[in-house]
Amino acid sequence: MSRRSDSRERRRRRRDQLTPDQRADRLKERVYVTFAALAVVLALRGHVEGLVPGRAATTLVITVGGTLLAVFLADLVSHVVVHNHLPTRAESRHMVGVVSSAGGVVVLPLVFLGAAASGAWTTAGALTASTYALVASLGLVGYVAVRRAAIPTWQKWLLLLAEVVLGVVVVGLEVLAHG
Repeated sequence: MSRRSDSRERRRRRRDQLTPDQRADRLKERVYVTFAALAVVLALRGHVEGLVPGRAATTLVITVGGTLLAVFLADLVSHVVVHNHLPTRAESRHMVGVVSSAGGVVVLPLVFLGAAASGAWTTAGALTASTYALVASLGLVGYVAVRRAAIPTWQKWLLLLAEVVLGVVVVGLEVLAHG
């Protein structure tokens, strides 16, 4: 077995070992962080004149990083309040897993901004592509989430549509806010 397929198999086994609540935590935070990243990318697009790719990438990383730290702190504090003790090693590992998996939403926008920094793209083009990628990511995450759900197919499609429409609405509101 190749290294890549072995790694993929290990990730699949770990994912299959997660409880439904743990999978829901990862999904929820990924959607939340995607919307946060989308808001940042759209705000940057509204002020793109004179904006260099490195500055845009730094702003995105700082904002998403701060959001992820806030998610982790909220999980930690709520755990202590509900359970009256610090998380166990397994619970801590789950909290870190939730945060780290949600951080993956910025990979494509950072790749696009890297392409802009190399001169292959404009900053505006990279931010526009990032907007499309983040909205598409919402649809993909929604699809992965509902594909095995034991609900009628029409409800699955309705959930996917609602998630993508909400992403488009966020884009529209940001465009209105930033002219």
